[in-house]
Amino acid sequence: MDISAIASLSGLSGTSGSNAVERVPSLTGALAEKTGQVDGNMFSSLLNTAIENIKTTNSYLSDAENEEIKFALGETDNTHDLTIALEKASTALQYTVAIRDKLLDAYKELMQIQI
Repeated sequence: MDISAIASLSGLSGTSGSNAVERVPSLTGALAEKTGQVDGNMFSSLLNTAIENIKTTNSYLSDAENEEIKFALGETDNTHDLTIALEKASTALQYTVAIRDKLLDAYKELMQIQI
């Protein structure tokens, strides 16, 4: 799972004041680098990134299932690969569910706004 956009924001901890904003790369820029376009359409970039993260999560889940099947059938005795595949799938799924929950909370809050 690609979390380079989040990793680039790690510079926030030691910064303060108005210069802090200038030193932190923008999320729009990180997403534009990933998609290769800067046409001002941030929603489509976010949507494409979310879809790629879901595809990656599905890939990790599939890999973990394949490793479980191999281990159950006795085709491999390597529990290390099985454990790594299961942990990758678990972490990716937890990340995806956390993002989904945050998006649903934001949607519910937007729906409660009275015009």
